[in-house]
Amino acid sequence: MDHFLEGDTALHSWEVLAKILESEEAEDIVCDIGMPVMHKNVIYNCRIIIHNKNILLIRPKMWLANDGNYRELRFFTPWMKHRQVEDHYLPRIIHAVTGQTKVPFGDAVVSTVDTCIGVELCEELFTPGSPHVLMGLDGVEVFTNSSGSHHELRKLYRRVELIKEATMKLGGIYLYANQQGCDGDRLYYDGCAMIAVNGRVVAQGSQFSLQDVEVVTATIDLEDVRSHRAVSSRSMQAAGAERYQRIEVDFALSDGEFFKEKDPYDLVISPAYEVRYHKPEEEIALGPACWLWDYLRRSRTQGYFVPLSGGIDSCATSVIVYSMCRLVAEAASKGDKQVISDARRIAGEPEDSTYVPIDAREFTNRIFHTCYMGTENSSVETRQRAKDLAQAVGSYHTDLNMDTLVSAVRSLFSFVTGMKPQYRIHGGSAAENLALQNIQARLRMLLAYLFAQLLPWVRGRTGGLLVLGSANVDESLRGYFTKYDCSSADINPIGAISKTDLKRFIAYARDAFDLPILTNFLEAVPTAELEPITETYVQADEADMGMTYDELSVFGRLRKVEKCGPYSMFTKLVHEWGSILSPVQIADKVKHFFFEYARNRHKMTTLTPSYHAEQYSPDDNRFDLRPFLYPSRFPWQFKKIDELAAKLPDRSSDSDTIKSKPE
Repeated sequence: MDHFLEGDTALHSWEVLAKILESEEAEDIVCDIGMPVMHKNVIYNCRIIIHNKNILLIRPKMWLANDGNYRELRFFTPWMKHRQVEDHYLPRIIHAVTGQTKVPFGDAVVSTVDTCIGVELCEELFTPGSPHVLMGLDGVEVFTNSSGSHHELRKLYRRVELIKEATMKLGGIYLYANQQGCDGDRLYYDGCAMIAVNGRVVAQGSQFSLQDVEVVTATIDLEDVRSHRAVSSRSMQAAGAERYQRIEVDFALSDGEFFKEKDPYDLVISPAYEVRYHKPEEEIALGPACWLWDYLRRSRTQGYFVPLSGGIDSCATSVIVYSMCRLVAEAASKGDKQVISDARRIAGEPEDSTYVPIDAREFTNRIFHTCYMGTENSSVETRQRAKDLAQAVGSYHTDLNMDTLVSAVRSLFSFVTGMKPQYRIHGGSAAENLALQNIQARLRMLLAYLFAQLLPWVRGRTGGLLVLGSANVDESLRGYFTKYDCSSADINPIGAISKTDLKRFIAYARDAFDLPILTNFLEAVPTAELEPITETYVQADEADMGMTYDELSVFGRLRKVEKCGPYSMFTKLVHEWGSILSPVQIADKVKHFFFEYARNRHKMTTLTPSYHAEQYSPDDNRFDLRPFLYPSRFPWQFKKIDELAAKLPDRSSDSDTIKSKPE
């Protein structure tokens, strides 16, 4: 975030810190607070440890995240003076509160009367040489980690295992806090604060929540750490460990009393806790829904609009909005004042309103709007599915035919040029066929924004709606959508979710949300419905793309996560798919994917900002920093692939027939 380069950000951070230092809530407690700090004209990402109106230590981050979604080196410099401390001279606003002129700045630990506390910052936990190892060997027993770890499908397990492993071999108490909520962009920080002791999780916060603040507590015994560390090999390493400077504070985390006068059994040690993991389909129901709610309340708009096509993608987007409304209703029923206040404002209620959104479908009808935009190429089935889904979730639904608009644009072109383009099935060329499809797709974007701006007015309300996109990650990767069609929107909750995972989500939501209509979406053949339907031809997405959605997911993960170019992708897939496809068939598939990916890469530069949920997202704007102009035939790579494919033996059971799709 380039705001870290602005002096205002540092100034306001010190101002807020001064308020915290003065507050009663910060008394008699050690607080670990994050903020940027300029030390000797260098900006560092820091944790500031405070206690009773005093700053004990400023601990700068040593290992910065600089890949994927993060560019910390753009704003910060890592602290390279390990186990060294310097004086940091405080601004006057802090001196006025604490009376301090300077404080320790650097890689040190805090020593209380009864234990020793060390700080680890976010990415440092994920590095091979994590600071907690050396700190633990020097006697640190409590580790704090205030993290900014974003949600991705199936990611939480890795985070939990790292925290458990950090304290399993080393011994210790790990206090892990993570941001929760939208970052104002594509990421959703999924919370799940944890406390671990000696490799056992003893407390876990919620992973997805509409609450702004959540507190996680546990009662632990410091002696458990010491007994866990009483191992000869560990002691030998600790005896030779390098020393950390200790910042001493006259304060104890425990009161030293074994029994309490009021209740001798008042303190019960927190037992091991079975970590709660959501299934990927549940993560889709919760993560993007929480992100959408944060986006809606921050943008101060009046709801969402979705062009509902009757297909599974716009269906999934709509069900996620409904899931959001269910979470709002659940929070409101529990008396969450902030959620109720935001819901009243978004729903257009007056300030003195007593409205409480405890009915999810009723609230959905207030803030969610859908529209089926049909043409002569649309089927009765998709129109009916769209109508049934809107009724099931409660959206304010409209239905229209846009043939007159399509005909007007087509006629305008014919009037100007004297040429009338035809569909392929009517004898038209590929260029004509594509142009006629794109007319429909791009007019839908125009209509989507028109209806989003004016539907609240139609209903006697003020404000406007945000348009949601519904292009999944596989279609974006392949470029299987029209640039500036109704996939172009304000935000897209499914833009980094695979078609396969979306189907699983729809199957889950059918039962969990009691939406039997979703069965019809699962059984329907994916189709854009942009070409005329005849007795012998129905447009189908996978046939149009020349590859299946399952194959696209494999290509995407190999390209981004496994960092494969065309040649290495081919060599990997020969081993994975060689029993069902010949080397030549695999070569053709890999070349076809990279050709389509390369020639459509320019579409990623205008991709609607999407909720980041998948490691192989092709989002050009932040996550996937690749060129948008490629030599799409990859002459050197494709030549090597062809040469190798011709030499390799055919191990497939039937080289002429693909008996099953690669998974």
